[in-house]
Amino acid sequence: MADTRPERGASGPAGSLPTVGVVSLTQGTRPDDLAAGLESVLAQRDVVVDLVVVGNGWKPIGLPPEARGVHLPENLGITAGRNAGAHAVAGEYVFFLDDDARLPSPTFLRDAIALLQRDPGIGLMQPRVVDPDGRANPRRWVPRIRKGSATQSSNVFSVWEGATLLPRPVFDAVGGWGEPYFYAHEGIELAWRVWDQGLRSWYAGNLVAHHPANEPTRHAFFYRLNARNRVWLAKRNLPWVLAPLYVLSWTGVQLLRAGLRNPGTLKPWFRGWWEGIRTSPGGRRSIKWVTVWRMTRSGRPPLI
Repeated sequence: MADTRPERGASGPAGSLPTVGVVSLTQGTRPDDLAAGLESVLAQRDVVVDLVVVGNGWKPIGLPPEARGVHLPENLGITAGRNAGAHAVAGEYVFFLDDDARLPSPTFLRDAIALLQRDPGIGLMQPRVVDPDGRANPRRWVPRIRKGSATQSSNVFSVWEGATLLPRPVFDAVGGWGEPYFYAHEGIELAWRVWDQGLRSWYAGNLVAHHPANEPTRHAFFYRLNARNRVWLAKRNLPWVLAPLYVLSWTGVQLLRAGLRNPGTLKPWFRGWWEGIRTSPGGRRSIKWVTVWRMTRSGRPPLI
């Protein structure tokens, strides 16, 4: 079958508009949210959008005529699903939007791209995330140890994955999302690998995406994959001398958190921890020592 995608890097009709490949991943369980998110993407001004909806175990139907569907017969996980979408879109930039997220401003993509153009040292951008119904926004949406104000922008070393923008060459250079993870901590690896390109991952507190304030613990597999993937993250990305230190530090954090809040979560967590210890995720690509130093100098050594 002929490849009908627009040529990557193609400009708009006037040769001046930036082009963005947008990937929305869904299992088809939130049709109203998905429709609102797609509408917010198609309402974007001053950019050329190539929009793909990836059905993870669901055949995309009822899409706007401006969107294309990619059908994955089985649920391959969030990471592989996003990568499948990235392979199907074209553009100078690639943007990932969860199926329950949307863009409240029609200039969001234009403004985000302008940020990257003004500062070419930024290789990955996550906006501020806001619950559209006024519920309290989870602290984890600000991916900093010292949270500060959610409107404050800064370098970060992990990202909330539901709305992320990268220049296409950067996404390709880092190898995309880490497919073995399936779910959880893929945003840490992506941020680390952007730093390893000599670039920075950035939290933009002045740009806003909407997303409901749900708890990740609603997923039955959360604690197991959270622990397994923490170990895999170290195995895939850290120099060997640092990998056990990283795992031990996060084991201590989990013992402290669970001991104070919810001891019953320790059993599934350690089940995943042991799975991570005894299995290999493959795809090892250790970050460089100069990257460790840059991250440390910027306030977050890859140990915590």
